[in-house]
Amino acid sequence: MTGRHPHDDSPDTAQAFRHLAAHPAGHERDVLTAGLVESWLPMARRLARKFRQKGESQEDLDQVAALGLMKAIERYDVERGAFESYAIPTITGELRRHFRDHSWDVHVPRRIQELRNKVRATHQDLISQPGHAQEPGFEELAVAAGLTVEEVRDGMRAWNSHTSVSLDFELGEPGNAHSLADTLGAAEPGYDLATDREAARAGLAGLPRREREILYLRFFEDQTQSQIAEHMGVSQMHISRLISKSCAQVRHHAQTHPTARQAA
Repeated sequence: MTGRHPHDDSPDTAQAFRHLAAHPAGHERDVLTAGLVESWLPMARRLARKFRQKGESQEDLDQVAALGLMKAIERYDVERGAFESYAIPTITGELRRHFRDHSWDVHVPRRIQELRNKVRATHQDLISQPGHAQEPGFEELAVAAGLTVEEVRDGMRAWNSHTSVSLDFELGEPGNAHSLADTLGAAEPGYDLATDREAARAGLAGLPRREREILYLRFFEDQTQSQIAEHMGVSQMHISRLISKSCAQVRHHAQTHPTARQAA
């Protein structure tokens, strides 16, 4: 070890990044990128392990960290210092965004989320102790976690709300089971959403090819107006006007063309 890098999983890839910066899109650049991903993947996985107590599988965390690593490699500028100092906040930020945007299916206040994490960690500690065969009760969890019984109840409710149950979830005994959706008697609001999407689809089909491409880049590829403008060879202001105009046309089409359901 030379002491050049603060971690064992921080390889010296400065030369590889210089080569990457000199190559345009193509096979050789893809090969260089794949090599850099392989070199830095151990570091990304190390960062992912710091989030392993938050209820996600390690495999899922590794995938999110790998995505953050790829973003860091694509956006890194060799003139701005060591790659590691740029990659760590990029990968960590991707992991935090994952938990912020995807982890909770039901909105839960931060205080309750913290209770859930503490109750979950205490539960795991208790059941991992030798000779602890029974599921710990609320009182035991409260004493071990330094919480009140009511706080433990809140934490347990949040734990159960961390993910939602699919409507395809089967109820009943095997061979005589039915899905959760079968128990719903009210009209499903999602039907209206599906109808609106179909109306929007027809409006999009009526746009010129260039406008459709611009909307696709903006709303499906998540590109900025400036990036789209550079790609199209026009000004950012022109792209902004085209997006506004196209969205207005799609909205107008959806509002003025009733669906078959509405016309029935």
